[in-house]
Amino acid sequence: MIDFPRNTWSEFFSSEKEKSYFKELLKRVEDEYSRHICYPPKESIFEVYKICPPENIKVVILGQDPYHGPDQAHGLSFSVNDGVDFPPSLRNILKELESDIDTAPRLTGNLEDWVKQGVFLLNNVLTVQKGIPDSHRNMGWETFTQNTIEYISSKCDFIVFILWGAKAEEKAKLIDSRHCILRSAHPSPLSSYRGFFGSKPFSKANSALTERNKTPIQW
Repeated sequence: MIDFPRNTWSEFFSSEKEKSYFKELLKRVEDEYSRHICYPPKESIFEVYKICPPENIKVVILGQDPYHGPDQAHGLSFSVNDGVDFPPSLRNILKELESDIDTAPRLTGNLEDWVKQGVFLLNNVLTVQKGIPDSHRNMGWETFTQNTIEYISSKCDFIVFILWGAKAEEKAKLIDSRHCILRSAHPSPLSSYRGFFGSKPFSKANSALTERNKTPIQW
């Protein structure tokens, strides 16, 4: 059973549930999970919404779709469960983090501690079939995450949006000008040396938050 958040996201979800695209999306998701192995677990699809209500959001980092290997995805973009080897993109993110703010290497790829501080780790597509990246594209998730970004942009007073790669940058048009947008290449091995490494998103995000008298993130 799909588990929905029971916090202040309820207003947003109540509105989305009335829309025809979302009703169709849920049917397709249920069908996919009944016929195939899909990730993340059904109860974790909306995990980032459960952990981080709108009023707590300080930073949004937009990913593409969940990891498609066993035990990796748990509802937070780029994050993996404790004890799981770091996928290449996450490895590059943490490499840039160490370089950017001179922090000690992380022992886990589970980024839930970031989310609890207000880092909203959102994928553009929230589900995927095992072993087939991008397999749930065009099912309706893109509309849902677009509506999520527009909701955050309209409801929150100041957010740092970190957009990595061309797909994420397409969302910039949804974001109100009062927010801060940081852009760079995607952290995947195919593009990380084309502008991701050295982009310093973590220190820049904290500087933007500090300028607005907001507590910076303990990355």
